[in-house]
Amino acid sequence: MKATWDIFCDVVDNYGDIGVTWRLARQLASEHALQVRLWVNDMRAFVRLCPAAVADAAVQSHAGVEVHAWSARWQPVDVADVVIGAFACQLPDAYVADMAAQPRPPLWLNLDYLSAEGWVEGCHGLPSPQANGLRKVFFFPGFTPRTGGLLRERQLLDERAAFMSPHNDARAAFLAGLRIDPVPGARLLSLFAYENPALGEWLDALASDARPMHLLVPHGRILGDVQAWLHCEALEAGDVHRRGSLTVQVLPFVAQPDYDRLLWCCDFNAVRGEDSFVRAQWAARPMLWHIYVQEEYAHWEKLEAFLDLYTADLPAETAAALRDFWRAWNQAQAVGPAWQALGRHWPVLDRHAAQWCAKQAAQPDLATTLVQLYRNWL
Repeated sequence: MKATWDIFCDVVDNYGDIGVTWRLARQLASEHALQVRLWVNDMRAFVRLCPAAVADAAVQSHAGVEVHAWSARWQPVDVADVVIGAFACQLPDAYVADMAAQPRPPLWLNLDYLSAEGWVEGCHGLPSPQANGLRKVFFFPGFTPRTGGLLRERQLLDERAAFMSPHNDARAAFLAGLRIDPVPGARLLSLFAYENPALGEWLDALASDARPMHLLVPHGRILGDVQAWLHCEALEAGDVHRRGSLTVQVLPFVAQPDYDRLLWCCDFNAVRGEDSFVRAQWAARPMLWHIYVQEEYAHWEKLEAFLDLYTADLPAETAAALRDFWRAWNQAQAVGPAWQALGRHWPVLDRHAAQWCAKQAAQPDLATTLVQLYRNWL
């Protein structure tokens, strides 16, 4: 009999929470033959990532996953063998009581946020005894062997290699499907970020570059800043604007597999949050991370910790240029000069992105690590 897994997702804002849990649920079902239920409290967010979904359905099945609307009126269900609360979300009290009443309580995991901070290794896998007698285990994604790894489907990198092969037309067909006609000789870039008052300065730098730049902007929060820079009315998917060396093209919000392909197609990817941050690393392209702002600047330590890891094998001058640009973007200041300085290191950054991707791919992926933890627990 298949092991049953329940994943609870409390959509706080944006698409990071649902993005991570939906990818994880699909992978556990397809690659590990598990019976997975995904509980989502904001089905509208889920529909954006899974266009085939129905926003008002109580229960529906997609990609082998049973997706449930997690409503305030909880209806009792059988407790799963493994229960995952994503990002410290609070499970329904009645469900937790049912967990405690089981002859053999389930494995209860808190899937935490991704971080490169050093303390994560020491906390990964630690149990937390609860007042009702249950134990909740902390599970941390991460970039080192002493963490839970990163979400990565088994065939992802092979699919990327086949997609990008010059011997087939998959890349050209994909771009054409999104009505993208790359400017000849242009560097292709993608932008999926939070609002940033310094965006205009970066766009100015792109527009004045000696090389053509073609910027692809999927529908999202940064669109208002792009619109302000262009001095135009509301931007819609399909709109194309040109200023100097820069072509700006607005894309629709796409499903996760197509977003992966978009990242693969581009020479540089600006991403945000957690889900797109990880997917940009699997694209093996130079990148920028717009980190989610936290209280008391806690996000800054996360940013610096990742930069420490990511730049460790880079030449000192290249590492400094990359740090300066990421810091400038996330502080919303001096973005233009930092970008121009970074451009002098492009060949090194390109090689490094591929090497970093291979280094991370040599470690077990997050879904596999979760399954192994469960098997060891049995």
